[in-house]
Amino acid sequence: MNLLEKTHIASNVKFLFAFLLLFLFIQVNAQDIHFTQFYANKLYLAPSFAGATEQNRFILNYRNQWPAVNGYVTYSASFDHYFSNFNSGLGVLAMRDMAGDGQLGPLYLGVQYSYDFPLSEEIHLRPGLGINYLQWSVDYSKFRFSSQMDKTSSDESNEVNGSESVGAIDGSTSAIIYAKNWMFGTTFNHLLQPNMSLLGNVDRLPLQYSIYGSVTLYRYGRLLKPVDETITFAYVFKGMSKNVQLDIGLYWAQIPLVLGLWYRGVPILNSDRGDSFALLAGFKRQHFTIGYSYDFTISNLVNKTAGAHELSMAYEFAKLRRRKLHAVPCPEF
Repeated sequence: MNLLEKTHIASNVKFLFAFLLLFLFIQVNAQDIHFTQFYANKLYLAPSFAGATEQNRFILNYRNQWPAVNGYVTYSASFDHYFSNFNSGLGVLAMRDMAGDGQLGPLYLGVQYSYDFPLSEEIHLRPGLGINYLQWSVDYSKFRFSSQMDKTSSDESNEVNGSESVGAIDGSTSAIIYAKNWMFGTTFNHLLQPNMSLLGNVDRLPLQYSIYGSVTLYRYGRLLKPVDETITFAYVFKGMSKNVQLDIGLYWAQIPLVLGLWYRGVPILNSDRGDSFALLAGFKRQHFTIGYSYDFTISNLVNKTAGAHELSMAYEFAKLRRRKLHAVPCPEF
């Protein structure tokens, strides 16, 4: 056997091993997609963010996690609008996540609705509801099995006999309470706990919950001028089945520049070191924002994954309106 053949077989074995790990992962305990810039994908974070802006808004997101091991690539696009006459927001979201060459992962299509209740002149409550279509799929033709690598064998026992896709309707709900300098929210996903097994088994998605918020620690602005500088603390706590994770972050903004630092997987709830540190840089103008972040892996996978890249873009455009709206005061990224 020459070196080229050995390399080819080793590559196929590595690929098959990765596939089996991914398949075991999704069959036993599927986890939702996690964005470092979760505030930059607002409709995925919570239906309550639908229309939580003074303008119409388009958002695009891209995430490439663990590129060194052909990991996870996620694309997301959303649009939302606030109907001032009804104190209501409406949004639509499309997202696709793919793991490895087999493109294992979910397609997510959702419609979100929110309503803004003024509890006082300064404090508002914003509940939200989402109706979603969730589809899991995999491309079996991308995988090589041992029977395919051994040309002298007719054994096909290693090949998976399962569906290439399965889909179901799901639901989510959320609530946000906010004032000028702070925001607190919670979201519950997979209310219908759909069966997402590709092998014909019963494998229902467990209820996923998240608690998140932000507070402006420092604000500086000259009289009758826009705010020049802010420092904001933010956090998100997530749980799904037996898995929990706490992320904390700090933003410094002097418009048009925004810089951020996140600690993902605070050790008190996860490993001894956590998952990663993330650095973020953003640029914000009146109608356009763009942000980039990179996750530096600090877990046991350090030096094996090449971290994660994430890019977000948002464009807002105004329409004539009769009164001032109350936008939720949270970070842009």
